[in-house]
Amino acid sequence: MPENRANWPQPAPQKSEFGSHAEGLFSLWGHDLGLIDWSEKLKERLDLADEAPVTLGDVYPDLANPDLAALVQLVVNTGKPRTIRLGAGESERRNLLLFQARAGLAIVEFGGADIDETAKAQELDRALLLHQATHDVLTGLPNRRQFSDKLGKVLPVRAKAGLALMQIDLDDFKPVNDTLGHGAGDIVLKLAAERIRKTLGKDETAYRLAGDEFAVIQIAREQPDEAERLAESLIAEFRKPFTVDGITVFVGASIGVAIAPRDGNESEQLMKAADVALYAAKKDGRRRARTFNPSMLQVLEQREVLRRSLRVALQHREFFIEYQPLVDRSLAIAGFEALLRWRHPILGVISPIAFIPMAESDGLMSEIGQWVLEEACRQALSWPAHYTVAVNLSPAEFLTSGLTDRVSQTLDVVGLPSERLELEITETVLLERTINNLDTLNTLNVLGIQISLDDFGTEYSSLSYLKNFPFDNIKIDKYFINDLPDDQKSQTIVRFVIAMAHGLGMRVTAEGVETAEQAAWLQAEGCDRLQGYFLSPPLGADMVDEFIRKHADTGPGNDRAKS
Repeated sequence: MPENRANWPQPAPQKSEFGSHAEGLFSLWGHDLGLIDWSEKLKERLDLADEAPVTLGDVYPDLANPDLAALVQLVVNTGKPRTIRLGAGESERRNLLLFQARAGLAIVEFGGADIDETAKAQELDRALLLHQATHDVLTGLPNRRQFSDKLGKVLPVRAKAGLALMQIDLDDFKPVNDTLGHGAGDIVLKLAAERIRKTLGKDETAYRLAGDEFAVIQIAREQPDEAERLAESLIAEFRKPFTVDGITVFVGASIGVAIAPRDGNESEQLMKAADVALYAAKKDGRRRARTFNPSMLQVLEQREVLRRSLRVALQHREFFIEYQPLVDRSLAIAGFEALLRWRHPILGVISPIAFIPMAESDGLMSEIGQWVLEEACRQALSWPAHYTVAVNLSPAEFLTSGLTDRVSQTLDVVGLPSERLELEITETVLLERTINNLDTLNTLNVLGIQISLDDFGTEYSSLSYLKNFPFDNIKIDKYFINDLPDDQKSQTIVRFVIAMAHGLGMRVTAEGVETAEQAAWLQAEGCDRLQGYFLSPPLGADMVDEFIRKHADTGPGNDRAKS
């Protein structure tokens, strides 16, 4: 059977969209002349095996004639419509109107009476208009309009019936558009549609909803097993690379599955369930399928409550800062890193991992980041004059215009010398090596502010970053520190980073130092600064002064190192 068989909408009374002679006999064929879509009336007229793919010769055996086959191919190749007359007797005579479609070939069949050129043009116009109204121009798949019509017709289903709705989003599609251009993106979308179409079987129909969003409606009794089987097959197809103009690109798929009537028995309800499952698939790491369950909805609702609370958290003074010590090679205090925290009035303290991405996507990070910068600088004024304060800059903040002016004004208002401020950025900021990025870093450097590259080695590390950007400090991520001093590979990487940084005139800070053995190994290898729970956990602002008084001479960790 065809991979994709949508039911073409038939207006009441039973009269064709293609005119009184056509009787709704319409079919859509791929470039290989395999059936993609057909009208319900044509389907009812034929008696073909359900498990086999349908070819043009199965429906119209006469078109296998070499002369007629050549005419068919001519329509596909040139796009010039043609009418082919089949059958000898008046009662058997049929006319086929063939015209080029984006997917390959479209055929409209109408009655045996001869037609004049005007009637032929009218039939062609009607067929083209219906095809354009119900199909996506780029991929040839049924469009959102036909998707809505189909879902409205098949719902509600009876308790023992099985219907699955799958929402499909392409992963990493945007970078293809951004780096290779929209032409390459269109090629990927067409290839993606073809992969989806070829994976489908009987009673499974694919639709392109918008952009890189697709949907599948599957009718099968064994649910959710059949839906999950199909979803995993689709995920497997998208693990294979795409080739665009000789370039290999990887675009995966995330799929959310909802089952009727279990997860909903009307269109909007079922689509919401599939959307929630799709969100869960993306949250779990993308390139996977998830089937809806009510707990997903609870998580999403909690997230929305959190999002609404986040918008007023700054005004309600719910944010606070903890400070984690940075120590030098002798374990003497060199400064503190400012770490943003959120104390929700109901949920308690919420991890930055949970709310920072939310704040970035909602455009709140500039305002929150400005508060953190000013608060941390004011706190640093009460510390010894040689202590620095390190403040993290999210990519959203760094890429916002006017950053250097805001930082400079904050230092002037607070009265903190610029050399005591260290701004930490992650490698994500450097994905685009634009002139603006370089100008921002150079301006901050000229102001005397120290620039630190955070989490080095875990994302998009490139030695060219260290050559082109004026960093003062590199922070080795705790991932490489965890196994010290037992893991040879971690030791080799850390030694390399330390030697490279020193060769480029940069300092090195090791994060996540949790044991005396790790600290001793890093000290011996010449690591400039250490940070981690072995030295001290993050401290509330009211505890920093006491910590400084206690460890100003001996340095944190010395007492434990000696014990």
